[in-house]
Amino acid sequence: MQAALEVTARHCGRELDQYGQCVAAKPESWQRDCHHLKMNIARCTSNHPVIRQIRQACAEPFEAFEACLRQNEAATGNCAGQMRRFLQCAEQVQPASPPATVQAQPLPAS
Repeated sequence: MQAALEVTARHCGRELDQYGQCVAAKPESWQRDCHHLKMNIARCTSNHPVIRQIRQACAEPFEAFEACLRQNEAATGNCAGQMRRFLQCAEQVQPASPPATVQAQPLPAS
């Protein structure tokens, strides 16, 4: 997960900063008022291969975590188990290594 957060910060830092400032400025209404900024982060991260891998590999625990958050808006601490399962999954995802390049070797003269 740390790798995904680092990738997000590196490639989507402006979006993260804008969202963080909005959330801090609107503690009572951030979920509604900052939603468009959250979507900007989602669009930005959806273009990064490591984050796409985590989304694919960990879709089920992430969906369970999100569902728990929706059901427990006033007590998000109730979702610690779901969050832990998602983070454990995300930490297991290894970035895909780029395909190896094969150099053509000249054919021996016959």
